[in-house]
Amino acid sequence: MKQPRICAAITTADLKAIRQVEQQVDLFEVRIDLIGDNWQKVVKGLNKPWIACNRSAAEGGQWQGNEARRVEKLLQAVEMGASIVDIELKTKNLANIVRLIKRHAECLLSYHDLEKTPNFDTMRQLIQQQIEAGANICKVVTTARSFGDNLSVLQLIPAFPDKRVVAFAMGTAGITSRIFCPLVGGDFTYASLAEGKESAPGQVNVEELKNIYEMIIE
Repeated sequence: MKQPRICAAITTADLKAIRQVEQQVDLFEVRIDLIGDNWQKVVKGLNKPWIACNRSAAEGGQWQGNEARRVEKLLQAVEMGASIVDIELKTKNLANIVRLIKRHAECLLSYHDLEKTPNFDTMRQLIQQQIEAGANICKVVTTARSFGDNLSVLQLIPAFPDKRVVAFAMGTAGITSRIFCPLVGGDFTYASLAEGKESAPGQVNVEELKNIYEMIIE
């Protein structure tokens, strides 16, 4: 089994916390909406590839400005060396934005359901829409209400064997899907830099996740 890839979510400009996990992760997610104005300083100090994310409030983020400024920050991140840009499938003028991103970076198209895990066919259609919109990586994140939701969302990954997919459920009930996402073929999974620095409910920290994978893969 190949080593599961871990993406550490950066939610504050805490460079010490970033350095502590840098050797243990494959890439970072820079949460512009959570870090605030210091995000540019953060990315200048990163030694691993990074995803730029400026999450809208409608999909669980904390971006306070208008939509044009939100997208502008993401395009700025491309100029600053982002390897991947996460943009929501529901974004207006998506085709133009995807085209601009893909000139210099990969495009991760994402969808978040903050209340539930939709049925499998609905989720499958979302990934199909992401593919048709030009996604290099497709991401569907739901909210787990039961253990069965973990299985539903993980089944998206083998349903698209030729595509790079990230799929898991948020919340305490969805932790299993976060852990198993890369184990069943998902492109990577997310982890927090440390306890208390989570970017979403149910996120496991890097150290715990590495310990779990070492037990499973040995």
